[in-house]
Formats: sequence, C-alpha cells, structure tokens
Amino acid sequence: MSDNVYKSVELTGSSETSQEDAVRKAITEASKTIKHMRWFEVTGTRGHIENGEIAHWQVSIKVGFTLDG
Repeated sequence: MSDNVYKSVELTGSSETSQEDAVRKAITEASKTIKHMRWFEVTGTRGHIENGEIAHWQVSIKVGFTLDG
C-alpha cells in the first residue's frame, strides 16, 4: 500500500428520483474535472417539497481525491 495525500471538496447533487441518484449525479459531474477521486462521505441530506410531495432530493457529499505528485 502506498502513502497518499488527499484533498477534499464538498459537492451537492440534486435529483427528482432518489438520494442515491443525487450522489451519482454529483460524482459524475465532478469526474469531468476532478481526477483521481477515491472516496465520498455523505454530509447532509435535504429535500424540496411541493404540494405535499417530495419534489427534489439534495445530497451534500465530501469527495476525496489524491494529489498528483
């Protein structure tokens, strides 16, 4: 196992269907510009309600990635 240094960023994904989809959308979009992502941690979950129904899920995550050496 090699020694690594990680940097982390916070992201928030949104989905009309599920919490998991919100996380996947955030990671997919971040992967377009952030390389070497290694882990994520859910830091918060909230939602938007319309007419007594869940309209959107919003999930905040912390994503860790290794730094280029």
